[in-house]
Amino acid sequence: MWKGTEQQFKNNKLILRSIDLSSNQLIGEIPKEIENLIELVSLNLSSNHLTGKITSEIGRLTSLEFLDLSRNHLFGPIPSSLAQIDRLSLLNLSNNNLSGRIPIGTQLQSFVASSYEGNADLCGKPLDKKCPGDEEAAHKKPKTVEESSPEDKKSIYLSVGLGFITGFWALWGSLFLIRTWRHKYVLFLNNIVDRITSLWR
Repeated sequence: MWKGTEQQFKNNKLILRSIDLSSNQLIGEIPKEIENLIELVSLNLSSNHLTGKITSEIGRLTSLEFLDLSRNHLFGPIPSSLAQIDRLSLLNLSNNNLSGRIPIGTQLQSFVASSYEGNADLCGKPLDKKCPGDEEAAHKKPKTVEESSPEDKKSIYLSVGLGFITGFWALWGSLFLIRTWRHKYVLFLNNIVDRITSLWR
């Protein structure tokens, strides 16, 4: 691990596992070359003046367990590819200018709220701030027949009526039009009547 020192890599086969450049007054965007350090386990770039977006290619760092990008000037959404890093156990993106919804249904929602605090335009769990539309979706419920518009009511009643008529004629039409069915139905009714009357004898 190197902290606060400048290094030049001459050996491309060097396996780098940890980078800590925190509190170094760094400016500019996060170097894209970091995406190629697929064996990287720990990356700490906190407390600098870094700008730009968190690239979606960060999901390539599948060995990453520790990521701290807090206290910078990063903006834009949190890339959903960050959730592809299964080993990530510590994440800190606080005190930036990140915005949008924290990706839903991913492990990113399992981190503590302090990992995302200090981003005024960030919303969604685990933060208390709801995203636009969340409140409406939570209170939205299916309309009852009474709450439906006149056109919807007509459609509902028409569907029920047609269903009843279709079912009625499917049963009774078959009995009246098909002789063998009608004969069996009459025998069935006679049998039921005989059983009932025998109970009262």
